[in-house]
Amino acid sequence: MILLLIIVALFLPFFLSQSLYEAYHACNANHAILIGGVKFAVLSTIGEVIALRIRTGGYALKGFGVVPRMVVWFFLGAWIVMAMRIFGAGAPLLADYIFNADGAIAGAMSQPVSWNKFVGAFFISLLQNTAFAPVFMTLHKITDTHIMQCGGGLRAFCTPIKFADIMAGMNWRVQWNFVFKKTIPFFWVPAHTITFMLPGEYQVLFAAFLGVVLGVILAFAANK
Repeated sequence: MILLLIIVALFLPFFLSQSLYEAYHACNANHAILIGGVKFAVLSTIGEVIALRIRTGGYALKGFGVVPRMVVWFFLGAWIVMAMRIFGAGAPLLADYIFNADGAIAGAMSQPVSWNKFVGAFFISLLQNTAFAPVFMTLHKITDTHIMQCGGGLRAFCTPIKFADIMAGMNWRVQWNFVFKKTIPFFWVPAHTITFMLPGEYQVLFAAFLGVVLGVILAFAANK
């Protein structure tokens, strides 16, 4: 309930004030990477807190580190925005080449929903989630582990990350058999196909919301 009120408080002003919404829209257009980082920092951290609540029954867990996670999510979010731009530009061109579509798929990405736009969105999602997502997910797991090892405090940013030790201690069976082999094809590829069919100004926000949804799903799955 508390988190729901926080989310409402964060977004309600943009619906009530046209000038505030227009200012956000302009800032989002001019500083997409920065604003994207903020969106992920807020929404993805909220998703992790909700998942923690579902798993443990509480919002606080020793070593969890809400603030460090939020900072990490800011940088990860900015990285995701860059990846969305890169794959969003290149994947439809590849689809045009494969299907000999003469630019029809790439051209459809800025148009209303159509079959060509669906094909382009699917290619973006497929390539991003098979080429970029595994590296991203592994790095995210490493940073989460590092924050926990540092007691959830800000000293995590002053302590070198022991990449080799953390990677050696990771459960790669779970990482491969569940995180990669199940969530990527069955959740992320379909979900991000929808993401890239949306107007450009809503894609990053929707992608950040998906992190909240997946966090809740995984938390319920862990409890089961």
